Amino acid sequence: MTDPDAPGGAGWSVPGPPTSGAPDAGRRRMVWGVLGGAAAVGVAVALVLSLVVGDDSGGGGADDRAGGTGTSTAQMSPSPAGEPGTVPTESFQSSESSEPSGSSESPGGEASPLPEGFELHQDAEGFTIARPTGWERETVSSQHGFDVVNYRSPDGFRRLQVYEIAESSPEESFELYLSEDTPKPDGFQRVEMVRLDAGVEGLRLEYLADSLRGEPEVGSWHVQDVRFRSPDDGKVYAVAAYGAPTDGVDPELELALLAVEHFCPPSATCG
Repeated sequence: MTDPDAPGGAGWSVPGPPTSGAPDAGRRRMVWGVLGGAAAVGVAVALVLSLVVGDDSGGGGADDRAGGTGTSTAQMSPSPAGEPGTVPTESFQSSESSEPSGSSESPGGEASPLPEGFELHQDAEGFTIARPTGWERETVSSQHGFDVVNYRSPDGFRRLQVYEIAESSPEESFELYLSEDTPKPDGFQRVEMVRLDAGVEGLRLEYLADSLRGEPEVGSWHVQDVRFRSPDDGKVYAVAAYGAPTDGVDPELELALLAVEHFCPPSATCG
């Protein structure tokens, strides 16, 4: 699987601007929490690369899966190349490590109520997810699983992306993305990688980038990219949230974790 926001010529392919979404549906029973941890876990994390092409609106949308700049081509996940090692947690520090930090975020139990401004959305691709009310939808073809789906804010400066991972695990997907052979977005800076816990296998990569393919210039981009295995169908999915960096606030983290918490895959019945 490739990264939608990676530079052209290689990496992930990312979907372009979203089109209108589908009606709401039942919600997913996943609850995420944040657990503090001290030990760094030596895990080989991976990334998934999948090709994504054109958007369903016929406008030839740009590749916009986690990390990339340019028109639709192969997609790639975000993360710098580097030797495995300790990764800082809860801080905007770049790191060359590909290992997750000791912090963990755990889903489990009943899904929490949606905050004001969010809705439970049943997508035309068959999955159900929590997304901000009023965001537009667009898709890009994918060589694996359902089409890459992007939900975009009215001003175009925030985005939620959903797609199925081709690799067999979140670790393999991020490991591939973080390898030196996978192109990264311009100005890519890894912030941290955190392991998900409590019943849901997954990792969250936070990173910064100067630009993303097909996206407006906002000075820099802040991305929360979550790769996880759904307990409902056993498949691996990615949910990535994009926005401009803000001091002391992380709306992308809330956006990504809410989406994962309420995610229900196409073939499953959740809630």
